[in-house]
Amino acid sequence: MLNRLRAPLGALLVLVAAPVAAQEITPAEHAAIDTAVRSALDKSGVPSAQIAIVRGGKPVLAQAWGTAAPGMPAAPGQPYQIASNSKQFLAALMLLLENDGKLSLDDHVNKWIRGVTGGERITIRQLLSHTSGLQDFWPQDYSFKAMEQPVSPEAIVSRWAARPLDYEPGTRWQYSNTGYVVAGLIAERAGGKPLWTQFEERLFRPLGIHPLKLDDTNGPGFPKGYHRFALGPVRVAQPAARGWLWAAGELSMTAADLAKWDMARIERKVLPASDWETMETPVRLADGSSGGYGLGVYNRVVDGRRVIDHGGESVGFLSQNSTWIDDKAAIVVLTNADFGGVTGELTTKIAQIVLPRASATVSGETDRVADARSALAALAAGRWNPARFTDNAQYYFTPQVRGDYRTSLAALGPLKTITARPPRLRGGFVNRNYILEYAKRKLVLVTYAEPGAAGRWEQFIVMPE
Repeated sequence: MLNRLRAPLGALLVLVAAPVAAQEITPAEHAAIDTAVRSALDKSGVPSAQIAIVRGGKPVLAQAWGTAAPGMPAAPGQPYQIASNSKQFLAALMLLLENDGKLSLDDHVNKWIRGVTGGERITIRQLLSHTSGLQDFWPQDYSFKAMEQPVSPEAIVSRWAARPLDYEPGTRWQYSNTGYVVAGLIAERAGGKPLWTQFEERLFRPLGIHPLKLDDTNGPGFPKGYHRFALGPVRVAQPAARGWLWAAGELSMTAADLAKWDMARIERKVLPASDWETMETPVRLADGSSGGYGLGVYNRVVDGRRVIDHGGESVGFLSQNSTWIDDKAAIVVLTNADFGGVTGELTTKIAQIVLPRASATVSGETDRVADARSALAALAAGRWNPARFTDNAQYYFTPQVRGDYRTSLAALGPLKTITARPPRLRGGFVNRNYILEYAKRKLVLVTYAEPGAAGRWEQFIVMPE
């Protein structure tokens, strides 16, 4: 199960993206993509890749290359195991259950499940953001001996969630599949139905997609997963027994179906827009810092563009799903090998082909640009984290001020681009100004912050350009 991205999406730079229009893949672009995929597969030994691309909010490519299983050519209609890319679906379901009034993300675990260490302190939000402190039951990039036998969610919870916490809830970020198994059990109890039934009713059918249970695709007629030990031959992998990926990574689907999910994210459909924002807003730790992870997804700035992404790993499979909301673009790369780093490599190369070029502005300010964007999104959604603001800024942001920010910024729709101006020192703070471009309006954000990457905001004022 993936506990990291297998390959970076590229060096982090602060750039400003140009708007993208809906455009089909040109013959030249398709040739470049084909060359990149074939080269990556040949170089790595990965048997196959299945890729889907969204541009201008529309699907423009769904294609497969290579061999899905012995004697079976890869095809775009075959379901590949997406593993931890499933986590965002569970996070979405939990938000829908909260909308129904059936649970709150701030509920403590012991309201729903007993026997979880720290359950009286761990919240559902912390389960979904990997800040619970629960020990991960599968940090390895291979299946261990116990995984030869089937397992139940309750058995995973009993064995791993009852262990001492790795840290106090909310104080650190550490990937934990265990937390998602606990969250899945809570979703079943709150929703009153099996997890898969709720997925189908609330997400799959409205999207018009047809995922399968990952365990059901470990058999004849489906793509096989492959291993490679050091530089040895590429071999068919022995999958884990049933139950090990439940809730933390149980989906198999086509790249095209996962791209439909990305299009829903871009258009803010299936879920209320505020829920998408909640998923994508990085969760802050007790000290105010953040690793850029929201609920089931990362929120990054790569080459000046905001990208919502995640990876996935099961035995013999890797996946990478990346969505550039402001550019209305997405790239899905699925492979049937758990080695080689092809998913990250191809995501980067395809992005360079299909996304518009960006022009550089200020370097070295990536984290602060992402922080400013996150704070703007939170204010527009009616949320506010006072821990990220100094005492003076907290004094400024009265309920009336926050209300005006919420109503006026929400009316502008999604922020398209944020352009950083060079920072300067003033009064012991760092002054940073940003140009904010919305669909029909440009604004200026004038900020002061404490020095340092995690310095709190002393001022965060939005005004007409």
